Amino acid sequence: MIKLRAGFVQLVDAAVLIAAADRGFAEAEGVNLELVREVSWSNVRDKLNLGHYEAAHMLAPLAIAESLGLDYARVPLTSLLVMNQNGNSILFGNETYAALLEHAQGDLDDPAVSGAALKKLIEARAKAGEEPLTFSMTFPFSSHNYLLRFWTAAAGIDPDEDIRLVVLPPPYMVDSLKNGHVHGFCVGAPWPSMAVEAGIGRIVHFGSDILATCSEKVLAVRSAWAAENRDSALALTRALIRSTVWCATPENRVELAHILAAPSRMNLSPDLILRALEGRLRMDANGRIRENAQYLVLSSAAARPDVRQGLWLYAQMVRWNQAEFSSSHMDAVNACLSPELFDAALCTMARKTVLDDGIGAFSGPAFDPTDIPAYLAALDPK
Repeated sequence: MIKLRAGFVQLVDAAVLIAAADRGFAEAEGVNLELVREVSWSNVRDKLNLGHYEAAHMLAPLAIAESLGLDYARVPLTSLLVMNQNGNSILFGNETYAALLEHAQGDLDDPAVSGAALKKLIEARAKAGEEPLTFSMTFPFSSHNYLLRFWTAAAGIDPDEDIRLVVLPPPYMVDSLKNGHVHGFCVGAPWPSMAVEAGIGRIVHFGSDILATCSEKVLAVRSAWAAENRDSALALTRALIRSTVWCATPENRVELAHILAAPSRMNLSPDLILRALEGRLRMDANGRIRENAQYLVLSSAAARPDVRQGLWLYAQMVRWNQAEFSSSHMDAVNACLSPELFDAALCTMARKTVLDDGIGAFSGPAFDPTDIPAYLAALDPK
């Protein structure tokens, strides 16, 4: 039996990893998979980098940043598979949402309408001498950061000057909103729903409103470890693919919700988790329900690492001055999101057909991974 340890953060999108361990898919592949719950992405990153974990539930942009050396150290990582697409929400505190509503001209479910209203709200606050609005996200190298930036920039808001973006671990988001430290946040399930249940916030957008398709979390391993332990990496990948197929089956959602709700896993209400798995979220304290099958995507078709997705995330790093553009960086992104191990583990799986550019952003030019400078040049100046 191969003994492996993996870290995860208390989020619904850890489902594939948790089910692999708790429903026997790892054991069936000869893997004794021990899972450790962490509070923050920095903890997960550090323990993976230092070899305390063989694998980790990880933000896709963070895996790229580690491979590029953009964080505190350069540790090339390999993505065994994409654990999920999408899964985030943008939530505002009740008072901030009420103020946003006053400036809205149209349906706030439209990100162009909500962005325009937010710009007016920001201008009104500045005129009144009030401090900038503060929004939290989970990590500088995260889709949460890029979703907030893409949405606000499309409305003519400078996310580095007109608002404040701060980093908070996912489990701390709700308390920070409740205590008035932030006006809103972007985070994965179930934390936006927790704020709604507590009566302190209102979901403004699903992440899929901003980007139709976004590789959110990957199961990351150190590239050097994968090279030295290829058989173990392949066994773990097979277990994860089997788990993905099971998790993606609608008939299994109730059982999956109870597995995730366990005290050592998420320690939360199964009903709250089930709603996220179904893409059926309560938006506000009045009980408005919104359903969207693309809210959180767990599927075998989406599990295959997609370099195009990685290059879009890298383009955001360049856009927001986290990285320089270079061919060597693109090579590192290609290596981080290479499907080679995935394909070797269980042949080639069909890719999901999405919008033409594979990203589906609600605004701006189509993304061409072969010409990132042209894509960046076509965007409005931030």
